[in-house]
This record gives sequence, C-alpha cells and structure tokens, in this order.
Amino acid sequence: MENKSFVAQWVYTDTVKDHFMNPRNIWKDDEDFSADGMGEVGSLACGDQMRVGIKVKDGKISDLRWLTYGCASAIASTSMMSEMAIGMSLEDAYHLTPDMITSALGGLPEHKFHCSVLGDKALRAAIDDYLEKNGLPNPYKNSTAKILCECKGVTDVQIEALVKSGKCLTFEALSAETGCSTACGKCKNRIIEALEEFRHIYSK
Repeated sequence: MENKSFVAQWVYTDTVKDHFMNPRNIWKDDEDFSADGMGEVGSLACGDQMRVGIKVKDGKISDLRWLTYGCASAIASTSMMSEMAIGMSLEDAYHLTPDMITSALGGLPEHKFHCSVLGDKALRAAIDDYLEKNGLPNPYKNSTAKILCECKGVTDVQIEALVKSGKCLTFEALSAETGCSTACGKCKNRIIEALEEFRHIYSK
C-alpha cells in the first residue's frame, strides 16, 4: 500500500526536477576552470557542502562553476543560482537571496528551504575572495547585514563571522562576546535561529 504522507514529502516542482536531473554550470572533474574567486560553505557532517568558483570581467560575473554535496534541493537551488548569477554585477549577485532562488524554482518544501541558503552564501564567499585577492574594497558586506539585536546593534553578519571562526558556537558564548539578548531579551529567538543556521553551514 502506498504511503501517501511519504510521497507528499517528496513533491518538487518541474523546475526543481529539471535542475536536479540536468544541473547547469556544474564543475566537472576534467574541466580547466581557473576561478578568480572561490567560496566554500557547509559541512559534510551536516549533509550539505557547496563550492562556488567565479570569473569576473568588467565588474560582472562572466562565468561560474559549482560543486555540491547534498540533497535534490541543494543541487537544484545551486544550479538555479548559477544561472541567475552569470551576467550579474557583483553587487546584484551579492544581494541574491534564498527567497529569490526558491521563487525562481517555483518553491521548495518548507523543510528543505535551508538547502537554498548555502548557494547564496557560497556565492558571496566567492565574491569576498575575489575582492580580497585583488585588493579591492568590499562595499557589499555591510549592506546585507540585518540587525538581530537592536539593543546592542548585533547583526547577522557579526554572528556569521563569529561562528565561521569557531569563536562562538553556543548562545551563551555569543551573548558573552556581543552582549546580544542581555538587555530586553526580545531578540533571543532570532539570535538562536541565526546561530543554528550558521552552525549548520560552517560546523566542521
């Protein structure tokens, strides 16, 4: 007898299926692709890991390749991200969001939404790497920051950096380092959600 509840969990749009079965711009083993910038996020321990390499010309992403270890959503969302990013200015590419990628795919199951987060973060990391390697300023990083703790002015970008460095992997450590959630405390749930997301992306 068919388990209808199980089948429902695996319903994807035709666009997701297409990008999963026929991923675009994937980095092939025998391909000589010399990236101007490289970004890698995720962890095999958590199940998803992505690497993105970009070529840049005249301030735009002229080409992109990627490798992903993960589920169908992770593969499809990274494939879609690659199509969207090629031809974009660095600024526009830096501001690609999970919602934009998911919308272009026609939606993802709610429990799979986190998979799309890695594609945009790997792309940002590749742009960061390109700008740093070439001694160029990075005006985009702060423009994407969201204040999660208004009392202390703590942003998601700060939390991401602290988790990525391994300095703050618990709420207690993060609170002690930044002072977040030590005043009114209304931000605690937002802080914990961000912390869990970044731990998923950067934990080894």
